[in-house]
Amino acid sequence: MDFDKLVHQQTRLQIFAYLYRHGEATFPELREELDLTEGNLSSHLGTMEDAGAVSVEKAFVDRTPQTTYALTDLGEEKFEEHVAALETLIDDID
Repeated sequence: MDFDKLVHQQTRLQIFAYLYRHGEATFPELREELDLTEGNLSSHLGTMEDAGAVSVEKAFVDRTPQTTYALTDLGEEKFEEHVAALETLIDDID
């Protein structure tokens, strides 16, 4: 069974799962909740954005820049397919 490397990579899997569960999150929220460095998080989000799995919205809140991330339909589909593949793998163990 081959897993999609975009989703299967440990840090990105955490990001996928967090965004899938919460809908959207700001960069500082993701950094804090997932206990990642800014550089590490930025790199993985860039990879996800380049693959079309995450959308990025930049805005100003009280004159402070705020970047919010959410899974795209493609991102949700990739995550759901990954979860289904894991469930199949577990079911096949029995």
